[in-house]
Amino acid sequence: MTHDETNYDRDVQQELRLGRQFSLADAIGQEAGNFMKGESPVPRLVQAKSQVRQCLASHLKDLHGALYQVLLRWIDGDDSRISRHLDDPENALKELLEGVLQSSETLYELVRQADVTWGQLYDERPHFQQPGQAPHPDDEYTHESVRVALQACLQRLASETKGELS
Repeated sequence: MTHDETNYDRDVQQELRLGRQFSLADAIGQEAGNFMKGESPVPRLVQAKSQVRQCLASHLKDLHGALYQVLLRWIDGDDSRISRHLDDPENALKELLEGVLQSSETLYELVRQADVTWGQLYDERPHFQQPGQAPHPDDEYTHESVRVALQACLQRLASETKGELS
């Protein structure tokens, strides 16, 4: 850049500043320069959690919404899992769902929390299925129905991933 171009740029900036108030935000913005160039001001963990939520919403079929809400709470409380998958947040969701499906105790706890949430959402008394017992006929979230919903969600995730690779 030549000396004349530098002076011209400086003159243009000064002229622009004369027509308006200069704020603290302007000063910070000038000092920051190219600091944020090309980067999102939203932290990567927040972006990844948002992607996981969106992915869950589009792949989990949950008519009543309680299972979805419980899984969202689990996702929001699991920064370490999502941090390990910042480049591919869907893998964090897959890992969570697979972990639930591999542990009966974790599945039972997910179902219990879904029942509680369902009861709060619909202002009804939930039915809690005990391990080894048949579910109540009116129970919206049973061990088997949640297992099937999570497996179907994983299958949809896997088929979408295969579609992207083709």
